[in-house]
Amino acid sequence: MADCYIIDAARTPRGIGKAGKGALSHFHSGRLLAKVFEGIQGRNGLRTEDIDDIVIGCSTQVGNQGSDVGRMAALDAGWSTKASGVTLDRFCGSGITSANIAAANIMAGMDDLCIAGGVEMMSYTAQLSGADRNGNRTVDGGNLHLRDQHPQPHQGICADMIATLDGFTREDVDALAVESQRRAQIAIENGHFDKSVIPVINDDGSVALDREEFPRPGTTMESLAELKTVFDQFMDVPIDHSGETFDQLVKRKYPDMKINHVHHAGNSSGVVDGAAAIVMASKEYADSVGWQPRARVKCIATAGGDPTLMLNEPVPAAKKVLARAGMTTEDIDLFEVNEAFSVVAAKFIRDLELDPGKVNVNGGAMALGHPIGATGSILIGTMLDELERRDLNTGLVTMCTGGGMAPAIIIERV
Repeated sequence: MADCYIIDAARTPRGIGKAGKGALSHFHSGRLLAKVFEGIQGRNGLRTEDIDDIVIGCSTQVGNQGSDVGRMAALDAGWSTKASGVTLDRFCGSGITSANIAAANIMAGMDDLCIAGGVEMMSYTAQLSGADRNGNRTVDGGNLHLRDQHPQPHQGICADMIATLDGFTREDVDALAVESQRRAQIAIENGHFDKSVIPVINDDGSVALDREEFPRPGTTMESLAELKTVFDQFMDVPIDHSGETFDQLVKRKYPDMKINHVHHAGNSSGVVDGAAAIVMASKEYADSVGWQPRARVKCIATAGGDPTLMLNEPVPAAKKVLARAGMTTEDIDLFEVNEAFSVVAAKFIRDLELDPGKVNVNGGAMALGHPIGATGSILIGTMLDELERRDLNTGLVTMCTGGGMAPAIIIERV
């Protein structure tokens, strides 16, 4: 099997995902991704006519994010028309999956140069009706036959269900959220993200955004305690044309469960806009253009599990990719697991018996935000930068996704 090298990773800062309020919200999704493409091309002397494929993750592929936004963004960036592109959807895991597919093609010897990445303009998608997005507010898209087999509630309700089943309290999940904010603040103040972040410049030359817009430094247990839980408010709301409520949906599989609702805006991932790109190449191609690779893809994997609880698969995915690589958690220097909700990271740390000091060391999505299709690629870049900054070797990145899945990747510095 051939080696797949990571040459570079770049991303936008994450902007608040509210139309008219976030610093990036006026961008078309393809234009924002094109800004990252322009930046990563310029700093690597990228010969775009040599690109075999561009693999981009995007979860809500309608309207501004439809029509293969990855290919359209490459054309928008002025890249060669020879550089083909495809856009994929594995919900929140799209950004890791884009890198995994690009890596697999290179490792199989089918491609020599690929661009992975992702984009999500949540300020745009938040304006879409449920019908515009997927037919309603559930992952199943209104497929009642599928719902009879696998009831799939809102992800936030799933987070509260997992917290209930696994015994995580409001204090447990709030404490992790406070720590995420503290770590993010330290990372921002000390420039830990500077290597990957490309300032977003408006077409008139003014700066749209050159820093993370979402974090709330100074968050405390006391300030979080004042926030009301969110997802209990959804339970009695009709989901769609069927008239079924989320409470009824949960009771299909867990008829006796009394959910302890513990998640709220402060311990859930932030709604933001963002885009990211990763340059990946074979050794032969990197050598031919004189690139010095920053890392090698050690192993990739994807795990699937219970669609009803939906968010539990990062642990099985981590175990699967470690077993496939012939490694254990002791062989991993740093971990990144997306903080979709606080309980996801809390369970990951507890079930794998990890040192919390090795997980999400620069904070996570509770502090920085989660631009759905882009987050996985952002985390790979964050991992690479931090391994270099600390002079460490190996990192594992994973995240939960809708439908009960999780992609994972292990990278190691060259």
